[in-house]
Amino acid sequence: MARSSGLWRIFFATRAYIFLEEAMTHKKKHVFWLFWPFVALWRLVAGIVEMTGRLVAVILGLVLMIVGVVVSLTVVGAIIGIPLVVVGFLLMLRGLF
Repeated sequence: MARSSGLWRIFFATRAYIFLEEAMTHKKKHVFWLFWPFVALWRLVAGIVEMTGRLVAVILGLVLMIVGVVVSLTVVGAIIGIPLVVVGFLLMLRGLF
């Protein structure tokens, strides 16, 4: 029994070291100010996908696209509807790939 617990310690220590090494080598890249809104939107979509899962992200993206199209039927609603369609499409794209 003592030998197997030693192997588990080595296994978990190796996994923790790899995790820390990956976390320390992750560097943030400088983004040109003109592209910042697109990068921020993509990071928001990525955060939603990580938190909710791929299937829920695809369903939520489809719902946002449908709501965006319905809201866009009026001229005034197009101001809100078109961005909803774009965010829904990006959310579906991120969930699928």
